[in-house]
Amino acid sequence: MSRRTPALIAAAVLLPLALTACSTPKGDEPTGNKAAAKSDGFPYTVTNCGVTTTFKAPPKRVVTMNQHVTEIMLELGLAKSLVGTAYLDDEVLPKYEKDYASVPVIAKEYPSYEQVLATNPDFVYGGYASAFAAGDGRGREALKKSGIETRLNTESCAKADTPMETLYEEVREVGRTFGVTDRAEAWIKQAEADNAATAEKLKDLKALPVFVYDSGDKTAFTAGGKGIGNELIKRAGGTNIFADLDKSFGDASWENVVARKPEAIVIYDYGSTTVEQKKKRLLTDPALADVPAIKNKRFAVMPLSDAVLGVRVPAAVEKLAAQLHPAATTS
Repeated sequence: MSRRTPALIAAAVLLPLALTACSTPKGDEPTGNKAAAKSDGFPYTVTNCGVTTTFKAPPKRVVTMNQHVTEIMLELGLAKSLVGTAYLDDEVLPKYEKDYASVPVIAKEYPSYEQVLATNPDFVYGGYASAFAAGDGRGREALKKSGIETRLNTESCAKADTPMETLYEEVREVGRTFGVTDRAEAWIKQAEADNAATAEKLKDLKALPVFVYDSGDKTAFTAGGKGIGNELIKRAGGTNIFADLDKSFGDASWENVVARKPEAIVIYDYGSTTVEQKKKRLLTDPALADVPAIKNKRFAVMPLSDAVLGVRVPAAVEKLAAQLHPAATTS
């Protein structure tokens, strides 16, 4: 099972929070010279996953924990603000390699509270709720007491039926926080265009029933109906057979996999278990022999870092669509 599980359980607990409570910009609250405040966008107040913060200026010394938030920072041209990073699921995209190499990796997985403090940060940006595990000393309240502001990627707290809009808002709020609104809005505009182009290619196609296999043996750890993973499938021309699972990720019985007859299986690629090992587990299970996707050996593969709330998502939709509907996307 993925190491994301504690974070996702925490996210499920937080689901009753409204999206507006998780990530609602309060707008500018100028003080002093109003003209100067208006020109640079500060002070800026934002409520993120229940924590309200007012920034008088952009953070200068940032630690990122989890790959997708690191890549958001790099996409927005903020490598020079990073004094430390941690916890990759796989390789960063080639376009980010040079900038990523300039950032100290302070821990292979999550850093300790002491390792975080050693970088003298003024801001920590976490991708999953587990990044701010209070039991490990990295709770948001504890960091605040040390003078460190924080942000949690809103997939860990949002109760939204429009995850792509949640992604746009995530990028927009990070852009506001760091005073690079123009870069954020430019990325959002391009993402909207890319998503529209993929939708146009798929508009006349019937959606394909899809089962996501993340991991699991006794049960299947899969993508549920909440979060960007489900949205990816929908926008790529599929229907998630476990869209009725009221969380981003969760366990499903193999009996239900068989009963729901997926025509394609999307395998999440990460960690020490290879894609080929996952395929073998599925193909050699007698209980799955009559599943259409197994009969036809119809698999698609996605890196885990494509399937979380980050800047890879629009390209990931296009890549998944090309695997599910190759004829439509190459014409």
